Formats: sequence, structure tokens, C-alpha cells
Amino acid sequence: METGVRSHQGELFLHPLSNPGAAGICPEMLEVAEEANRAGDFNLAVEIYSSQLADLQQPDRGLCLRKADSLARAGRISEALDSYCTAASLGKLRPEELTLLVETIARTLREKELGIPITTNGHSKSNSGGDGVQSDGECEEDEALDLFSCRLCKCLLHEPTTVECGHTFCKRCLENDSLKDCIHCKQQLSKNDRLPNGRRMNVVISGLLDKLFATESKARKFWIEGETLWQKQSLSDALEKYNAAVDLVPSSGRLLCQRTELHMEMRNFSQAVQDASSLCRLKPLWTKAHCLKATALSKAGRNDEALQEYFLCVALKPDWTKVKLEAQKVLSELFSSVFENEDLPTPLHPLQGGLATRLIKPPALLRSLRPLTQKPGCSSQDSEFSMSKSAPVDNSSSRLSPLSPGPSDPAAGEGSSKSLADVLAALPAPPGGLKRKYSSDGPSGTFNPPSKLLRSDENAIQTAAVCVGRMVPAELLDSGDMECSLCMRLFYEPVATPCGHTFCLKCLERCLDHNPNCPLCKENLSEYLATRGYNKTFLMEEVLQRYLGDELAERRKIHEEEMKELSNLNQEVPIFVCTMAFPTIPCPLHVFEPRYRLMIRRSMETGTKQFGMCIADELKGFADYGCMLQVRDVKFFPDGRSVVDTIGVSRFKVLSHGQRDGYHTAKIEYLEDKKVDGEELTELLKLHDAVYEQANGWFSSLKDNMKSQILSHFGHLPSKDLDPQGSPSGPAWCWWLLAVLPLENRAQLTILAMASLKDRLIAIRRVLIFVTRKRPR
Repeated sequence: METGVRSHQGELFLHPLSNPGAAGICPEMLEVAEEANRAGDFNLAVEIYSSQLADLQQPDRGLCLRKADSLARAGRISEALDSYCTAASLGKLRPEELTLLVETIARTLREKELGIPITTNGHSKSNSGGDGVQSDGECEEDEALDLFSCRLCKCLLHEPTTVECGHTFCKRCLENDSLKDCIHCKQQLSKNDRLPNGRRMNVVISGLLDKLFATESKARKFWIEGETLWQKQSLSDALEKYNAAVDLVPSSGRLLCQRTELHMEMRNFSQAVQDASSLCRLKPLWTKAHCLKATALSKAGRNDEALQEYFLCVALKPDWTKVKLEAQKVLSELFSSVFENEDLPTPLHPLQGGLATRLIKPPALLRSLRPLTQKPGCSSQDSEFSMSKSAPVDNSSSRLSPLSPGPSDPAAGEGSSKSLADVLAALPAPPGGLKRKYSSDGPSGTFNPPSKLLRSDENAIQTAAVCVGRMVPAELLDSGDMECSLCMRLFYEPVATPCGHTFCLKCLERCLDHNPNCPLCKENLSEYLATRGYNKTFLMEEVLQRYLGDELAERRKIHEEEMKELSNLNQEVPIFVCTMAFPTIPCPLHVFEPRYRLMIRRSMETGTKQFGMCIADELKGFADYGCMLQVRDVKFFPDGRSVVDTIGVSRFKVLSHGQRDGYHTAKIEYLEDKKVDGEELTELLKLHDAVYEQANGWFSSLKDNMKSQILSHFGHLPSKDLDPQGSPSGPAWCWWLLAVLPLENRAQLTILAMASLKDRLIAIRRVLIFVTRKRPR
């Protein structure tokens, strides 16, 4: 027969009985005890186990452990420890047999001392924000990241490199083979982003970091050098670099964390304990800091102090299974050391005078668990969480633990006469409202947990805040640090090239229109131009918005005024001087000249997507009449050229000629056909129908190869309009016909400029008659 209790994860663990068939053990009563445990009536289970033990000639180890577990669940920890000690005297306690004791003590610390509530399902909510999720404690440090931190290494950016998507990381972090996607936007990183000789360091951001955070930036350089030497196993040289870095920024938690690990690898356990203690004082709620300290203490052979830190780790993060197992191992070793070092008599009946209380006075366990019931007279300065700014960072180990006894407390000495049961009796009651049977076993101690001190000590909060967010010295940052070297104005939509230089997006595009090289270092940017990876640098954008908001607002205002001026399609219309264009007729363009690259781009940026098309004029530069084109699609080639799909929209007359940034502009007025009515309209409709039939006949008479060419370029002849005056530019078929008729540009221009549909139809009829007579038979 076996019985058991459930741990807080719901797993049923049974301590096997040493002799299940021994006289005095009643299987039915054990079954009742099991049901009592399942029902939460732990006191009843304790009474049953006690009565069963009383009937035995020799205590049963498994039964003692079952009783101990039930006592622990009932909150009677001092009595539970007596039973655990009795079981330990009968055989070494294995780590897995101490699960419930560790969980109970940690849960008590968590709720009663740290003030972290238990969730409704009985689980403790971890700091990571989820229940039942195992973690290594790293997540608690993520909130310390700020604008200038690399999201990969969580430290100040070192050799900041901006990747194609516009996000910035440390250069060495990008060279990690396992990194495939941007951690911000999940966009796949290009091969060039991750190669050592790929993207270069962002010059502007690097200079900004060196100026704003000179000390930390220098420390980060030492830190990186130390990591490199560590990887090469030059441990002594690496330690020198780490020491130099810590001297510059003693409040860096991650730096102290790494130096602690380096000390442990070098077997400098005393120094490792000092660093871990400083780290715990700096970040009292960072579970990994306490885990590091516990590991260092354990390696230094100070298991009693290590156990204190393990208890706190489990209290802060109950779902961290690895640390919980370590706590159980250390506690198991401490129990074993008690019975290996003490000359114990043969065990007596467990209820005759309290065997554990009378015979066992374990100084090691006492030192470990005594601080949980620290007397009110203990100085709060001995606490890890007394975060006075005047406390030196490199103070020594044991006095920094939140669970350590005061140095003058005689109860912590080797000669203490208090039993382990007496010490644990003063623990706070566990959750659930259960009271300990013996309330007078010892006074409740004054325990200063991290959360309470952080809430009550404003100075401590300010000290901790140094690590949470970097303060940007306003007097060091000015707009001159953020100026484009091309336009000499504040960056607007800053983009970084693969060579590490930053420009305004529009400035860079204009330069690449003329030359595919970086304007500063002359490095070839053909590949960058081909991919058109002009993504804004998010870090630069954020710096501008946060710290140069007024200057950025003024810069944005100027840009918007420029865009408004460019979008005025009457006063300053961009003119493409090339060929004839007609309303409703497609006009594909091959754009390769830098001036027209700029013009097309601006028409897209302003949102108008329109520009004028005129033929050349030797005297004026371009003709006095033209057609507005609407951009339907743009396809770019790797070398910057593009094919632009446009269609004619409306006709215009040029009022004045001009230029802007190399391309022509014009002030224009739009042309509309004059409408007629009455008899004039009747005559117009007859003329319209007659010319349409004439045009259809001419097209039908063409040879098949000519028809195919026309159809492939211009499509079919549009149908006849029911209302020829419905459009300001007249029927679409007229313009189709004018586009395909074999006429010189000047003749086409004359017809385009006509504001009378009647005159235009008469002119087209004459042309049709001319080409029909001239065509060979």
C-alpha cells in the first residue's frame, strides 16, 4: 500500500514504505490519509500518519516522509522538519524527496514576504507573465532595453549596423550564423546584412553613441574585447578587459553577470560571489542574478548560503524547474552532512521526546534557514535589497544576501543551541489560512524582500532606473549632429547605405540618378540601387522625433511646402520633352536621363502621378501645346532606368516656360472643346458619323501586317460616341486615329491644339482623303 500527496504541479509522488507489511501499519488508514491529502485536510493526514508511527517498534522512513510532506502542506514546518530529520537519520534523503519542502518554503516566501500573489488555480505567476512556463530568467531583463540598446545582445549598440529593413544592431550580433530574420519586423535578412564584409558600421549613429554615452561606449568596447579573448581561452587577458569595463560602468547588470561567469570558469569563486552579490543588490528581482550567486556559493563550498539564494530563486520564479532541482540537491546534501558529521545514537521512537529536536542541532542547516526568521533587531543594511547609493558595488558576499543573518546574531554560529525545528517554526504561514499548531515556537522575523524595499525606497528606485533607461544629455545633442551632408539640412526620412553613410532619402535618390556610387566614400552602390532598399533608419527617425522634435517639425513643414508646390498642376507642371501624346491613348516611356528620373519620382511622391508631354522646339525648348499623361505603372531596372506606363488625360496650352532641377516646367491652361447646339449640333453629328465611317473604311483597307502592328500598339478602333461633346477633349476614336495616321509631329500638334471638334473632324477627313489617294493600288 502506498499513499501520497500532490505537488503544486499536480503530480502525485509516493514515498515507498520501508516495510509495507509490518505489524502496526494499517492499509485502510493509509488510504484514508491519502484521501485526506487529496481533499486538502492535511492535519487529518498528519494525525493518521502519527498514529501509525506510534504503533511501530521502529520508525518507518517512508511513513516519516509522508507525515513530513503533510505537515509541510499544513504549514507546520517546524514539525515537518522533525519528521524529515527522522527520515534522514534512517536513510539519506534524495533530492526528489524534498520537492514539497522546497516548494512550500518558496511559496511562503513568495506570497507572505515578496508579496507576489498566487493565481486562482494554485500556481504562482512567474515574472515572465505566464504560468507553468519554464524560463532561464532572462526575460525579466528585457524591460531594461531602451532606444540605444541592441535587441539581440540587449546591450548598448557597439559598431551599430543598419540592415536593409532599416533596423540597427551590433555588427558582431549580425554575424551570428543562426540569425536569419530581423527580430523587429521578421523580414528575412539578406546575405549582405550578415557577412563580416557586408554592411558597414553606421557612421552617424556610431558618432552619436560616442558623444552621448562616451563612458559606456568605451566600456562596451572593453567588454567586447573581453568576450573575444574569452572565446580564445585567454582568460586572464579577458578578465583585465572585463575589469576595465566594470570600472567604467559598475552598474551594468549584464556586464557583472558575465564577469561572474568568467570568475567561475577561472575558479575564482570568492570573486564570483562578490560580483554576484553586487548584481543581486543592483537587480534584486532578477532571478538569474540570484541563481548566479547560488551557483557561485555552491562552487565555493558554501552550500548553506547557496540554499538561501536557491529558495529566493524558486520564490521569484516557481516554474524554473532547473533551479528547483538544484535547491533540492543542496538541501539533500545539507541533510546528509548533518548526519555524517554528528555522532548520533540509535534512533528512538519518533514521538518519545521529539527525536529531531533533542538530538539534531545542525549548524549548516541552521545557517541556511535561520535568516528566514530573522529577528526584528537585525539591521536592514545586511540585506541584499538595501539599495543605498553609498554602498560599494564590490562588497563581499554573504552580507549581501536577503536571507543572511546579521553578523552579530549568535544564532548563526556553529555553537548555536537552537534546533532546526525551532528555526523553521517561525516561518510565515503558507497561503490558505492554515495556522501552525505551535504558534509560540519562535518570533516571526523581519524579512525585507526586494519588492517591499523597491516600493518604499525612492532612492533605490532612482538607482535601479540608471540601468533601465539611458538619460540623453540635452546639452550634448544638437541638430548639427543630424544633418544630411548633401542638402545640409536636418535629416528627413534618413536612409543608410551599405557603406554606412546616412542621407535624406530624396537626396540619395537624386545622387544615384546621376552616379551609382556613394556621394561620400564613392563605394559602388549598384546592388543597393538594383534592390532599391531605401528603407528609413528607424533609430534615426526615433532620435529625431524624441530629442529634436521642434527642428523636425520645421523640417517637415518645409518638405510639405515643397511637395505642395510640386503638386500644383497649373503653376509649375513638369514637362517631359519627347514625343506626341493624345488624350485616352497609351504612351509607354523608357526613362533613363537623371532629370526625368527625378521628375517621374516627384510626380509619384506628390500623388498627382501626372506630368505634361510636349515635342521639342528649337527656340522655346518645347512646343506651346501638349498633353497631360497619367502614370499607371512604373517598372525599375537595376541600373536605375525605368519603363513608365502612361495614358493621355487632357490637352493644355503653355502660358510660360520654365525649369526646375534640370527638367522643364510650364505654367499651363487646359484646353476644352467648344460646345455647340441647335443646327450646328445637327451638322456636327452628321460630320462625326461620316468621318467615323471613313476612318473605319480606311483601317479595314490596310494590309494585315500593318493592322497587326497598329492593334499591338494602340488596340482596336474605339467605338463611335453617342455624345461626341460628352468629353472636353472630344471622342476617343479621333485621338486613336490621329495617333495611327502617318502624320508628322507638327501636323499632329496642329490638330491637338484645336478647340473645335468640327475643325478637328474636318482636318482628319482631309488627312484620310490624302492618305487614301496616296496609297498604292
